[in-house]
Amino acid sequence: MSRSDRMLVAAGGGALVLVAAAAWMFLSPSLGETSPAETANAFPPASQAVALPGSPAETSAVVVDVQGAVAEPGIRELPVGSRVADAIAAAGGYAIDADLEAAADGLNLAQPLVDGGQVRVPRIGEVAAAAAPGPAAGAPDPGGAAGGMVNLNTATPEELEALPGVGPVTVQKIVAARQEAPFASLEDAVQRGVLNRGQLEDLQGLATAG
Repeated sequence: MSRSDRMLVAAGGGALVLVAAAAWMFLSPSLGETSPAETANAFPPASQAVALPGSPAETSAVVVDVQGAVAEPGIRELPVGSRVADAIAAAGGYAIDADLEAAADGLNLAQPLVDGGQVRVPRIGEVAAAAAPGPAAGAPDPGGAAGGMVNLNTATPEELEALPGVGPVTVQKIVAARQEAPFASLEDAVQRGVLNRGQLEDLQGLATAG
């Protein structure tokens, strides 16, 4: 093969290489271009999204204050959707002095808890004490007489001992003597040896009998 023939063969081979390279670049995706499938995989689905601290998705509990007649009063943290009954159970249940009837009337055990709320179980006598009226103005003291004076025949030991000059010993004498026979007057108490003259003077205007 002559030199000119070899040059023609070499030139033809080079042209074929260039044509093949051009065809590969035309048929292949552009360099650096991302396919639709790759783009979709770049972002996780919403179900795999991570909740940021403090976001609503992270909140899964409610905090309530349980007070009153429960075994262990205090702050309790419960799952969202918990009920009043769950809060009472978390506080150890009802205490011995719980007024179950008042609790049944005043508490809805099925009510959902609200974050930051309070559940209070009433105690026995708590409602009655709050509703009990005070003595009417001008009404006589049950342990005394009209005008606020203490009646030796009906006063309690505590009321008697609150009188000036009357101690525990004198109170015992008054209670024992009036059980035998009511006092007709303060002077009667002196005559029967329950009060002395000094005590009688101290009780003038404060106590009565009869």
